[in-house]
Amino acid sequence: MTTWFTSARFGLFVHFGLYSLAARHEWVKQRERLTDDEYQRYFDNFRADRFDPAQWARDAKAAGMRYAVLTTKHHDGFCLWDSALTKYKSTNTPAGRDLVAEFVAAFRAEGLRVGLYHSLLDWHHPDFTIDGWHPQWTDNVDNTGRDMDRYVEYLHGQVRELLTAHQPDVLWLDFSYADDHRVTVGKGSADWKAEELVAMVRSLSPHTLLNDRLDLPGSEDFATAEEASPHHGRGVPWEACRTLNGSWGYAPEFQQWLDAGQIVRVLVDSVSKDGNLLLNVGPDGRGAFEPRARELLAAIGEWTALHTDAIHGASGAPDLTPPPDCRLTRAGDRLFVHVFSWPAGSLVFPGVSANYASFLHDGAEVQLSTVDEDGNLPHLQAAGPPGALVLHLPTQRPNVLVPVIELALN
Repeated sequence: MTTWFTSARFGLFVHFGLYSLAARHEWVKQRERLTDDEYQRYFDNFRADRFDPAQWARDAKAAGMRYAVLTTKHHDGFCLWDSALTKYKSTNTPAGRDLVAEFVAAFRAEGLRVGLYHSLLDWHHPDFTIDGWHPQWTDNVDNTGRDMDRYVEYLHGQVRELLTAHQPDVLWLDFSYADDHRVTVGKGSADWKAEELVAMVRSLSPHTLLNDRLDLPGSEDFATAEEASPHHGRGVPWEACRTLNGSWGYAPEFQQWLDAGQIVRVLVDSVSKDGNLLLNVGPDGRGAFEPRARELLAAIGEWTALHTDAIHGASGAPDLTPPPDCRLTRAGDRLFVHVFSWPAGSLVFPGVSANYASFLHDGAEVQLSTVDEDGNLPHLQAAGPPGALVLHLPTQRPNVLVPVIELALN
């Protein structure tokens, strides 16, 4: 069931909602302790007139992405589809559109797998009990009149709607915080009735992959790592979800952007550890990708187009130790050496036997030799352990974001 996921390796995350109009991160309601009345201005002005999922899908596909995940509802409770269970939805805004349905259709038309993110939290719903992450939390909060069981029925009902309508390839539920040291009152698997929720997902859409944020160990099909990559593989498939600029939602004044080379290195690092990269773009308040984001996706796409064999369908090579500041990925009898930092002269690679080497981007041969029994190469000083493979590199670094050397293994 996870075969497509571990082959895809690269996906798009999209955070879009009312917070995109505020343009101060997706947690603006909580961070600024806004009331429902204060937050209402974003609902009243939500037009999404530049929301174009067909363009998003083309950009994602050109970048080398194979799947995409959209926020159907974030923690603020606003829904991007025509849910029968609430009036707090995109079809009741000036946009007047079911954005989830449009997204699903557009990405599937481009041959991409579709994932749906759905928040377990809901700061708008009148029955969601106020806790340590709620905008209106105080130490003496009064939850009189709020019924968490009624909210959970609503939560399950909305998940049922999404599964029934769209049969997503991925369901990204976010998040549990029963033992979160940052809040005095949190919520975990029992609060969400997680076992019942998982059973419903498995029944209605058996092929849907479920993430690991229900606080229910063993229920997940894949693990998530936020803004970081694990130092090693995990017991289940995993993905690193990362932002382009440090914010999931649109935040134009927050300018901690990664460059294209950094993003490619994060992608390569993930694949070398048998993981995926889910790269986030936060569309602006009208629903368009920022020009800078589109430029980055295009630059990444130039690299992935030339190096797809080393990413899509590839895995790590945990039995081999890469040369310094390199990463390894493998597909069958082909080993790919991703050179993060260009060395002077050569790369010494013990424990590997290969009969041919070339740059993946242009097929140019890379000269090979082997360290002799005394640890030397002809006409050179001591090079490394006897029998080590030596890759003789050109002086000039190839003009690609990350050079990759393909080895044909013996």
